[in-house]
Amino acid sequence: MKQGAASFSRRAGLAACFAMLAPGSRAQTPNPSLLPDPAPAPPPPVQLTPLRPQIPQPMAGPLPGLHGLPQGGFRLRMTGAELSPAQTAALQALARNLAALPQGRITVEAQVSGPLEDVSTARRLSLARAQAVKSALIAGGLTPTRIDLRPLGRLSGAQDAVDILPPGVASPNAEARRS
Repeated sequence: MKQGAASFSRRAGLAACFAMLAPGSRAQTPNPSLLPDPAPAPPPPVQLTPLRPQIPQPMAGPLPGLHGLPQGGFRLRMTGAELSPAQTAALQALARNLAALPQGRITVEAQVSGPLEDVSTARRLSLARAQAVKSALIAGGLTPTRIDLRPLGRLSGAQDAVDILPPGVASPNAEARRS
């Protein structure tokens, strides 16, 4: 009998617990006529600007020895590996303008008109010209790590020129390099 009484008191205790829980759970049930708060709105999307070629702003006056290219950039005519004082001053003024651009690399492409029979000499002469232009740009305030050199040697157009291309400006020598 003791076992039956213990079993009965255990069952009565469990029933009493369930009875106490049942009204409490009903009291916590939300009112179906009230809607929950809406979720917070997501933040607005970030406005991105498309990448455009970064072309330097027009300078106060013409730079002696520098000619503007139609698609952007500048061309400097050189016959040797040395720059004249006027060319150096023009490149330094250009460097100050290019240094104001927030980012991007400047490409210096140098080409020569000869010698026709020695490709190695033509490449070395174009490298010397590109290095002279890079030195003038650095002296004008352009960071050296932003300048890429491309000594092209002798191309089919056979010109004694150095092109300075701002970020985003395509090379005018792309077709000549393929042939």
